[in-house]
Amino acid sequence: MLPVSPVLHGQAETGRQRRPRRQVPSEVRQEISILYSDHGIRVTDRVRRKASQWGAFFVCVGLFCALPAWARDCPTDRVDERAVVAQVIDGDTLRLRDGRLVRLIGINTPEIGRDGRPSEPFAEQARDAVQRMLGRNAVVGLRLGAEPRDRHGRLLAHVYHADGRSLEAALLTRGLAAQIVVPPNLYGLDCYRAAEQVARDHGRGVWRALYRPQAVESLPRSTRGFRLISGRITSVGDSKYSVWLNFPRKPGERKREGVALRIPRKDLANFPRGFLRELRGRQVVARGWLFRHKKQLVMVVRHPAALEVRPAGMRVAAADRHSLNP
Repeated sequence: MLPVSPVLHGQAETGRQRRPRRQVPSEVRQEISILYSDHGIRVTDRVRRKASQWGAFFVCVGLFCALPAWARDCPTDRVDERAVVAQVIDGDTLRLRDGRLVRLIGINTPEIGRDGRPSEPFAEQARDAVQRMLGRNAVVGLRLGAEPRDRHGRLLAHVYHADGRSLEAALLTRGLAAQIVVPPNLYGLDCYRAAEQVARDHGRGVWRALYRPQAVESLPRSTRGFRLISGRITSVGDSKYSVWLNFPRKPGERKREGVALRIPRKDLANFPRGFLRELRGRQVVARGWLFRHKKQLVMVVRHPAALEVRPAGMRVAAADRHSLNP
C-alpha cells in the first residue's frame, strides 16, 4: 500500500491555516442518514434542515462559485495505488496507461451508444465531464475495493484526483451519475448517497427524467439496463436460491410474469432480520439493472441501500423527492 500524501488528505501546507468553510462538519456527514427503528422508517427534521443548508453550500462550492467544479466531500482514508489515466471510456470507466480498465465503485453513469444504439441522455456529458476534470495524462489515486475486480476483469476502485478530490462525488452532485451499491464494496456509501441527494433535490441531469423512479405499472416490458422502479410489493416468495419481492401483475399476466425483485440467499445477511418479509404491502423504489428472465422482468437487489421504502400513506409519485432508505 502506498502512503497517502498530505495533499490527498486535504492537508497541504500553505503557510496558513485552511479555511474551515471548505470542510464539511463531521456531524453533517453522520446525520444525513436514515434512521431504522422498530422496522419503521423515519427522517428527523434536524437532518433535513442541516442537509438543506449544506446542500446549498455544495451548490455554490461545486458548481457556481469561482472554485473548481468538484465535490469537496467523500475524502479517502487511504490510496492503494497511483496510476496515469490514458483514456476516459465513459463516465464510470477509465483506461490506465498500463492497459488496465478501472470501473468506478459506487456510481453508475448513463450508457454511451455502441453498435448502432444511441447514447442514453447525459452519457456523453458524463464522459466529457470526467475528461475535463482529469485533463490529459492525469495521475489519479485508486482506493481498491474489498472485491478488487468485477466479472469482466476490470479493476474496481474509488478514484481521486491528485489533490484528493473524489471523482464519484463530483459526478453525483452534478446529476451525471446515480449511486449504486454492490457488496462487499460498501466504502463511501453514505457519502455517495448524500451527494446524489443534492442532485435529486435540484432535479439535475439524470434526475430530470432518465433515473426518475418509474412506476412498474407503466414500465415497458422492453426496458433493460439501469433504472429506478417504484411500486407496491404484493407478495414475498421463496425459491431455492432467492427471495422474491413481487410487484402487481398487469391484467392477463400469469404467475412468474410481470416485474419482481430477486434477493440472492447469499446476500440475505446484508438485510435486517425480518425486513424483507415486512415489505409486503409497502411502497418501494428499487434501483439496479433490469433484465429479462423467461417471461419476467427482474432486478437483482443485494443490499438494503438499493431500496427506498415509503412510509405508510406516502405516494410513490413523490419518490424522486424523498430518499428514505433502511
